[in-house]
Amino acid sequence: MSDEGIQLMKGNDAIAEAAIRAGCTAYFGYPITPQSEIAAYMAKNMLEKNRIFIQAESEVAAINMVYGASTAGARAMTSSSSPGVSLKQEGMSYAAGADIPLVLANVVRGGPGLGSIAPAQSDYFQSTRGGGHGDYYNIVLAPKSVQECADLTYLAFDLADQYRIPVIVLADGMIGQMMEGVVLPPDRSLKDLPKRNWTAGHLPEREGGAGGPAVHITSIFLDPAELEARNKKRLIRYEEIKAKELRFEAVGYRTACNEFTGEGPDITLVAYGTSARIALGAKKLAEKEGIKVGLFRPITLWPFPYKALAKVASTGKPLLTVEMSEGQLIEDVKLSVYEADPSAPRAPVHLLAHSGGVIPTEEEVFEKVKAILGGAS
Repeated sequence: MSDEGIQLMKGNDAIAEAAIRAGCTAYFGYPITPQSEIAAYMAKNMLEKNRIFIQAESEVAAINMVYGASTAGARAMTSSSSPGVSLKQEGMSYAAGADIPLVLANVVRGGPGLGSIAPAQSDYFQSTRGGGHGDYYNIVLAPKSVQECADLTYLAFDLADQYRIPVIVLADGMIGQMMEGVVLPPDRSLKDLPKRNWTAGHLPEREGGAGGPAVHITSIFLDPAELEARNKKRLIRYEEIKAKELRFEAVGYRTACNEFTGEGPDITLVAYGTSARIALGAKKLAEKEGIKVGLFRPITLWPFPYKALAKVASTGKPLLTVEMSEGQLIEDVKLSVYEADPSAPRAPVHLLAHSGGVIPTEEEVFEKVKAILGGAS
């Protein structure tokens, strides 16, 4: 963390400032509510640092500019909101197919279609299941606060470079627009950024003298066997990410080395982002009446922490998924239950869902908890 102390910032501004401090050297975007402040912030501050900012003519153009800039060596980023991110999906698939690192911030709004400009979480499937065509994944980081908007965006650039993969920072309209105190990460010198020896035109060093041939970056492989081999090689990298980059928060459980100990609470809420903030408030309401409630918050939505949540499910106590979408996160919660010890009682999974920009309340979640538990504390 920097030594500048706490600053009051909007979530969108924290994403943008953290990107600059992480060494983002090229930003390409297009305004769309509720993420337009990211583009506006970058327009002012990137140019002041003599870095590249372009407001593209469309979201399609923006993602392809990011692709090109990254292949040339830039730490490149774009941002948008739900329908705009849909337009970027072909470019995201091309980036994955060519192993191009990039960062995309999606500040989600209600859908489908143009929908509303209110907060939602209905892009979960799009983000965690690739979104475009082909066999690929993106790393997906889900902040629940303005502080995490900064921290996870900063992290996103390093993960993108380390694994040569697109990384999505998946926020929502409430987190993007709210203002909170934040301690910003340090301003990284561009000289300290990871070296890229794979960029277009690079001449690899060879024993005994001159390098070559020059690196050619592409995602087209017309030989089916060659394409399958590339895909399988990428899957090995995905397995490495699953092993090393899982992130989650468990509240109400004693944990040691990600192993859950003790019987735990009467019920566990599973939520991310804004929904996790609401679930935490409902947990406090329940505890006033003597009901023990846990909260499991995935921070990496891909890779999803299946085994960690399976430990929770192994208690057999009910799980309540709270989400601002009509049952998307719950699919991964159910998969986690099937990861649980087969000799343990199967934990029942319940859903409290809203969509279109409707936000659940703490009281509503608490009432659902009481209904599931039959009113018993």
